[in-house]
Amino acid sequence: MKTVTIKLTAPLQSYGNEANFDRRTSYDYPSKSAIIGMVAAALGYSRRDPRIKTLNQLAYAVRIDQPAKPLTDFQIVEWKRNRRKLTYRDYLQDAVFMVALGSEDGGFIDQIDWAIRHPHFQLALGRRANVPAGPMMTAIRSGRNPVQVLQAASWQASQFYMRQIRHHTFVAELIADAVLLPDYPSSMVKDAVVSFDQRHRQYGFRAVAVDRVSLENPYFATKDADTEHDIMNYL
Repeated sequence: MKTVTIKLTAPLQSYGNEANFDRRTSYDYPSKSAIIGMVAAALGYSRRDPRIKTLNQLAYAVRIDQPAKPLTDFQIVEWKRNRRKLTYRDYLQDAVFMVALGSEDGGFIDQIDWAIRHPHFQLALGRRANVPAGPMMTAIRSGRNPVQVLQAASWQASQFYMRQIRHHTFVAELIADAVLLPDYPSSMVKDAVVSFDQRHRQYGFRAVAVDRVSLENPYFATKDADTEHDIMNYL
């Protein structure tokens, strides 16, 4: 299997789950349907393109490298003439996620990698207004599935966040297709794509499992060395 990783970082992200007109909530991490939508946009698929459903077959995992701070925005919507309503939108602030997509079709993974860096349509992290913080960073690994790649990949949080963690490791949550973590308990989430058609959006259920990965903090050793140096100078 060949796997491509995509680093997702932006001031605001939002990955909608069950919602209504009054309140649009968000998962704590990028849903598979959101990433499928982003990949489809990069590849130039229209919302009704039947190839979108085949993207559900990609193996998927995501690692939360920098947990988000929640933000709730409100909007006054005039949904009928002279009829206004207060609605709420939830966002994820300052988060960093590592997404991994895998397939036995290595050529298709190469195509996705190229498309993410040269997208046909503008890419967004969950909502159209949530633009990425600069060019999307990708990497390809061969012979490993998405879980194996994310278990081995280095920590990708911001330097500011890493310096705040006063420990030599950071334990990151890793959420994946249940088939990639067969020895772990699974649960169902509703984020398999059935249709992106704006007139009739539909999502199905898929099984997911959760693991935790210990990641080395590159700034912990530096802080220790500085402290030891200060103590020796004092003595």
